[in-house]
Amino acid sequence: MTTSAVPAWAVRALSDVYDPCCREKGISVVDMGLLRSVAVRDGHARVELLLTSGWCPFATRVLTDVEDAIRTQPGVDSCAVEIVWDEAWTTDRLSESAVRKLRFLPDPSAVPDRAAYLASHRP
Repeated sequence: MTTSAVPAWAVRALSDVYDPCCREKGISVVDMGLLRSVAVRDGHARVELLLTSGWCPFATRVLTDVEDAIRTQPGVDSCAVEIVWDEAWTTDRLSESAVRKLRFLPDPSAVPDRAAYLASHRP
């Protein structure tokens, strides 16, 4: 997950904001790696988000929830949330916690014995 351009206060504020597809698993927009940057200048916050898909039916909801969470922070009077299209979201942006919760499996061709692989990786 890349959050180098996201201040700690913004990470904390957005840790309880969820893409509706991930709410039930407790994976926030922070854990999904959707945040690219957050900057505040003269009380106006600018947030850059990536989407997992350009076809995300919940994008408007996520944008609104992110804006609402940032706007409540001290020193922030207004907020604009923008979707970034010049960078693709990939699973490399997921936090370790999100990866564990989603339990991504390797490519099937890389696992000759699926049952043995799953048995060795169960908690």
